[in-house]
Amino acid sequence: MLIKKKPDLTYADIAPKGLYMGRRNFLLGALGTYGAVTAWKRLPNWLAGAPTGSVPRPLSNLTKSSFSTSEKVTPASDVESYNNFYEFGTNKDDPSRNAKNFVTSPWTVSIEGECAKPRKFSIDEIMALAPLEERIYRHRCVETWSIVVPWIGYSLSNLIKLAEPTPKAKYVAFQSYYDPKQMPWASSAGVEIPYLEGLRLDEAMHPLTLLCVGMYGETLPNQDGAPVRMVVPWKYGFKSAKSLVKIKFVKSEPSTTWDLYRGMNGMPEYGFYANVNPNVDHPRWSQAKEHRLGGGLFARPIPTLMFNGYGEQVASLYAGMDLRKDF
Repeated sequence: MLIKKKPDLTYADIAPKGLYMGRRNFLLGALGTYGAVTAWKRLPNWLAGAPTGSVPRPLSNLTKSSFSTSEKVTPASDVESYNNFYEFGTNKDDPSRNAKNFVTSPWTVSIEGECAKPRKFSIDEIMALAPLEERIYRHRCVETWSIVVPWIGYSLSNLIKLAEPTPKAKYVAFQSYYDPKQMPWASSAGVEIPYLEGLRLDEAMHPLTLLCVGMYGETLPNQDGAPVRMVVPWKYGFKSAKSLVKIKFVKSEPSTTWDLYRGMNGMPEYGFYANVNPNVDHPRWSQAKEHRLGGGLFARPIPTLMFNGYGEQVASLYAGMDLRKDF
C-alpha cells in the first residue's frame, strides 16, 4: 500500500514551464553553455512557424495529487527543444524539430494478452477513464541528469482493473507507436524499434505508476510522448515509454528495447528493472550524483536518492531481491 504523507514539495514551488527530457545521450560538458545553446537551436523552429501536426491544448479541472514531491519544478521553456525520443532522431534537439508534424489523432491503445476483457481504447476514452490529476514527480535519467515535472494523468491501475488480468498475467508489456513515414529517423536509432518496455504486474499496479496524458497544464507535446505515455518515477526515465499503442499482459518477463541493447563491449547496459540506485554504476559512469537541469550555470551535482526518493512507497516491491544483480 502507498503510504501517504505530507508532501515534501508544495504546488507554490512550481515555476514557469520547464526543462523536460527523454532517454539518452546527455553530455555533461554541455551544461555550462546550456542556455545559450538551447536558444540558438530553437531559432529554426521559431522561424518555421506553428507545427501542422497535433499541438498541446490546455487541460482543466485537474486534481492536485497528494503523491506529489515538493522540490522546485524544473523550468519548462526548454522542454520542447531538448529531448530523448529516438524515433525522431538521436540528438537532443532532433525531436522538437522532427516531431512537430507528428499526427496523434485519431489514436487508439490496444489492451491485449492474458486478460478477461481485451479491447481498444480511443484517446478520448483514455482521457475520460478516471479524474485527471497533476502529480509533481522527480524524473531521473540514467545519463545522470534529473528534472521535476508536473505530469497529468492517473494511476495505470485504473485501466488494468478494467482489463481484468487473468492469474497467468505476471508482467505488462508496453509498445510505442512506430510509423516509418512519420519517423524515418528511427532507422538509424541503433536500438529496437518499435520501442518496447515492461513492468512486473505489481509494479504496474502501484498507485505511483502513472498513465500520463499531459504536463504543465496541457496535453503532451509530440516530442514528450503525445498523446499518452508511461511515467514510473522510481525508475530511470527510459522505463517510461512514450506514445503508447499497445499494453499487453504476459506470463513471462517481456523483452525491452534497452535490455536488448548491447554496448560497445557487446554487453547489455540496462536491465529490466532499472530502479534508480546510486550504488550501482552505469558501465561508463557513476550514478551516485545527478545534475538537476535548469538549476543555473553554477549548480552543483546533488546526491541521487535510492528509488529516486520514493523508497518509502516502493521498496517493499523488491523485498529479498539483490538490487545490484536485479538491475
